[in-house]
This record gives sequence, structure tokens and C-alpha cells, in this order.
Amino acid sequence: MLRLWGRSVAAVVLASIIGLVMWPIVGGTRALWLYVGLLLLLLLHHIYQVTQLHRWLKDPRLDTLPEGRLEWEEIFAALARLLRRRTHIESRLSAALERFQQAGAALPEGVIILDEADAISWCNPKAEHYFGLSNQRDRGQQITYLVRNPQFVEYLETRNFREPLLLRSKRDDQELSLSVQLVPYGASEKLLLSRDITRWERMETTRRDFVANVSHELRTPLTVLSGFLETLADTPELEPEMLRRSVQLMSEQATRMHRLVEDLLTLSRLESAQNPLREELIDLPALLRKLFAEAQSISAGRHRLSLRIDNASWLRGSPDELRSAFTNLISNAVRYTPEHKEIEIAWTTRDGEPALMVRDEGIGIEAHHIPRLTERFYRVDRGRSRASGGTGLGLAIVKHVLSRHQAQLEVTSVPGKGSTFTVLFPAARAALPPTDEAPEAAAVQDRLSRTS
Repeated sequence: MLRLWGRSVAAVVLASIIGLVMWPIVGGTRALWLYVGLLLLLLLHHIYQVTQLHRWLKDPRLDTLPEGRLEWEEIFAALARLLRRRTHIESRLSAALERFQQAGAALPEGVIILDEADAISWCNPKAEHYFGLSNQRDRGQQITYLVRNPQFVEYLETRNFREPLLLRSKRDDQELSLSVQLVPYGASEKLLLSRDITRWERMETTRRDFVANVSHELRTPLTVLSGFLETLADTPELEPEMLRRSVQLMSEQATRMHRLVEDLLTLSRLESAQNPLREELIDLPALLRKLFAEAQSISAGRHRLSLRIDNASWLRGSPDELRSAFTNLISNAVRYTPEHKEIEIAWTTRDGEPALMVRDEGIGIEAHHIPRLTERFYRVDRGRSRASGGTGLGLAIVKHVLSRHQAQLEVTSVPGKGSTFTVLFPAARAALPPTDEAPEAAAVQDRLSRTS
């Protein structure tokens, strides 16, 4: 600063010295006019530089900064340093803001920044999806103008943000459950955090339904057992036929409870993270022949059963799990197919992928039931299912087993004409038989069909 003042004072002093030197030479009047002229030039110089500065301040860019003369050169140099520093700070702030926005966009929860008037300052993509907002369009808009849920408006007005609010809405034709909570920060700003808890609510509903269904399934056999035990206790000398019938019914109900417990334990093992899939090389044609023989025993000649093996390949997977899944599919076909109707089991290939097909001419399934067949305890016909000895968990077990083997279950059915259950395995799970099995594999490559 002193240096700038020094230059200005030096210019005035120089003009004064020139005027004094010229005084005796040209006379007092001319020397005075010369002195005034020099001061006027100095003033015009400053006016020009100020004009340059004013014009530049309208669009302050480093490439258009005037060079400046005399003391103005240092002033413009200082402005250039200030502008570079500001540009550097803005660049750092922009980078930090971009990183913040990227981090906010990557968050699994919805985030909305509200100002003191509950207007939207910023929101991330998750919040845009949850509330139907647009970060560009809706900035500055009151959140209550856009989210018109009465519970949400009351939540904002009461300012009681200790507990989250549960909001239910519909997005993309799907029910959405959101846990919403406001978190004050700074002087008067607020973060509106939202989390999709639809899956957790469904899991809780499933858990409640599961407990209710298990209780319901166990209540009937327990009631039967308790009733007969009370009868036996109250009537020590029962007729032999009555005693035999009572013991038979109690045995049936005990067997039913045993099956239910076994299926529940199987599901628990399949869902456990501590139960990794143990893969082996499975002779699928041999396994299906065993299951076919068991199906013949269950049918006892009431159906026309056939086995068709068009695929000689083996499969990588868990023998016990796949046996359980296939047994459920085949036994269901036997249970729900009327007498003298056909049931076909086939090990084949579809679009290069190994496939198991179980086709029956049973009662069929209406289309609206098919998406829910693999739900636990879901029954198309509850009375018929219980009468056939089913626990309501068979297809749920099938679903979990196939999921562990990256396989898919396809169901097609026509009511009154029958159903086809097709299991598609990924091609990577198919394997060639060991070399010592090659002659047998070549033999079964021809169509194998058995009928009973």
C-alpha cells in the first residue's frame, strides 16, 4: 500500500519539479499551465485505468485482465493473484460438492436437504424415486406441496423427529413402504432421510403368517391326539375295534406332524448361511429310475406312469437336495392326478440346457394360483391337500433347492387337463458321465420308456 502511495506522490512531485525548473525559463504563467497540464495527464491516466477496471469487473476473467501502467500494474497483478486464488478455491469447492453429490447419489437411502422454510435444497436419486421428485425441477419448492401425505405434513408440523414415520405409497404400480425421519443440522436446515422397508415388512408379514400357519397345521393333529388320549384315559376297557381305530388315527396324525417337522427342518437347513451347497457328480438317469420305481409304488397301479430319458448327461449338485425336490414334484403329480390318467417323467434338453419335466393329466391349476405355488403353506385346495397327506411345504422346498442350484421352475397348467412342471438347470451344471459309464450312457441315449 505504501508503495502505491509512493508512486502516486512521486508522480505529483515530479510534475512540481518540472514546473519549478521551467519557471525561470518560460515564465511563471507558462510554467503554471505546464504544471496543471501534467497533473491533468496524470488524472486522465487514473481515469482510464479506473474505466478499464470497471469494464473488467463486469466479467472478471483472468484472460481479459488489463495490464495496467505505473502503480496500476501492481493493482492488476494483485487482482490476478486474487482471481487465481478464488478460482482455485472454487475448483476445490466444486470438486468437494461433486464428491458429496456422488456420495449422496450412491447412498441406498433417500436424502433430501430442506432449508429453514422446509423448501427443497437438494435431493438424491433415491429420494427422487421414492417421492416422485426432480432435483433440478423441484429445488426451492416446499416439500409439503409435492409430498401431500397428511401424516407427513403433520410429522413436519409437530417437529417431533425422535421416531421415524412410516409412509406407504405406490411407485411403478408397486406398493412401497418408507421409513422417513427428519434430522436437524446446522442453524436451521434439516435432512429428510427415507429408507425402503417394503422387503422387511413383507418378511415380517411372512413370519407372522408362517407362525400362524404352523400353529394351524399342528392344532388339528394335536387336537385329535389329545381327544383320543382323553378317551383312552376315561375308558380303560375299550372295544378292540375302537382301540385299533383310535391307535391308527393317532398314528396318522403323529406321522403328519412328523412330516411337517421334517419339512420345516429341511427348509431351515436350505435357508441357513452355514449350510453351503455340497456339490457332487450325480447320475441323473439312475436317480430318476429310482424315483420312478418309488412313484410306481405310491401309485399302486392307479395311474399310467412313463419315464423318458433323452439326455444322457449327469448333473453337478447335491444328491440329497435334488432327490428331495424331484420327489416332491413327482409325488405331487401322483397325489393330484385321478386314477387311470397319465403321468410322464422326462430328463431331456431344452435350448441347450438340461431339463426335468413332470407332466400329468390331473385336475390342473388356475392361472392366478401359479405365481404363489411356491409360498409356504399355500394350497390351491386346502381340503384336498390335507387329505392327500401334504404339508403345504413341498414346493417351497423345491423353490429353495432350485435356487441353490441356479435352476428355474416353470409351471404351465390347464384346469381339468393337467399340469407340467419343468426344471431348467444352467448348462454349466451338466456333466459328461465318467468313462466307465459310457456304454450305459450310450444305451440310455435312445428313448427309454416305461409304463405301468
